[in-house]
Amino acid sequence: MAIAKLSETKFKINLGFLELETTWEIDELQKNAAWEMYVELATRIATAKLKENDGLLREALTSLNSLFATTRELLKRCGPHIATPSNPNDTTLGHLAVNILNRVLRPALAKWHPILLDWEQLKPANKTTKQHELEWEYNEELRGVLNVIREQLIEYANVLGTVSGVANLIENN
Repeated sequence: MAIAKLSETKFKINLGFLELETTWEIDELQKNAAWEMYVELATRIATAKLKENDGLLREALTSLNSLFATTRELLKRCGPHIATPSNPNDTTLGHLAVNILNRVLRPALAKWHPILLDWEQLKPANKTTKQHELEWEYNEELRGVLNVIREQLIEYANVLGTVSGVANLIENN
C-alpha cells in the first residue's frame, strides 16, 4: 500500500538526551498520527505546569502512565510505516515516540510510582490526600521531575504540531 507524501518538514528538537536537526517526510498517515499524539499531549496535565501547591502528584503520574499506554496503542495501530524513514537520516514519529516512552516516561514512572504509593499507604484517616502529599519529603523533588518532563513533552508536542500543520496550542509558562 503506497501512501502519498504530503510534504517535508525540517525541524530541530532538544529533549536533553536527544538533540536532532533532521527532516521528516510527512504523508497522510504520519500527519494524522502526529495530530492524534499532539491532541493527547495538549490536553493533559503532563504539559501543564505543576506549581508548588497545585494538583496532585498521583494525578500527574497517572496521566503520564495513560500517555504511555495511548502512545503504545497509536504505534501498534498505525504500524511500522510511521517508524520507517523514507531516507536513512530522516526521523519518524515512531522514533520520537519510542524515545519519549523509553527515555522520558518509563524511568520516571518506574522510580516514582512505587515510592509515592508507599507514602500514600501511610496516609492517616484524618488528613486529606492533598495534605498528606504536601507533607511528603519527596514532594518538591517529584514536582521538579514532572516539570522537566513537561518541558520535554512540550518540545515533542511542538514538533508534532508542526508535522500536523497546526498552530501551537500549548502554552509554555
